[in-house]
Amino acid sequence: MVDGGVVAMTERIRDRLDAEIADARRAAPDSWQSRTLGDFLADLQEPKKVGVNFSGGAVLDCWMVTRDTGPYSVVYLPDRDVFSLAVASVFGPVDISVHGPALSCYGSVY
Repeated sequence: MVDGGVVAMTERIRDRLDAEIADARRAAPDSWQSRTLGDFLADLQEPKKVGVNFSGGAVLDCWMVTRDTGPYSVVYLPDRDVFSLAVASVFGPVDISVHGPALSCYGSVY
């Protein structure tokens, strides 16, 4: 049985991502959003709950929305209602304080 909270959260995240993708598709063809969108779409995955490490030793439940295609991934921070860039470490993903729309976080390193 699937937890209703998980379903609601994944739908919330998908709705946010769908809105960003629609905005990027309406952007000028030579805009950074349009140039980044294809790679972003290729790296998107079904939101997956993951513990993310924050400064001060806090580990919070977040939702990874891109595949691990290198040291970086984009995660959703539900308590702040924002996406973030995380870097892989031996301790798991670490928030590096790049927050905002998912495509912007992704585009800051890819």
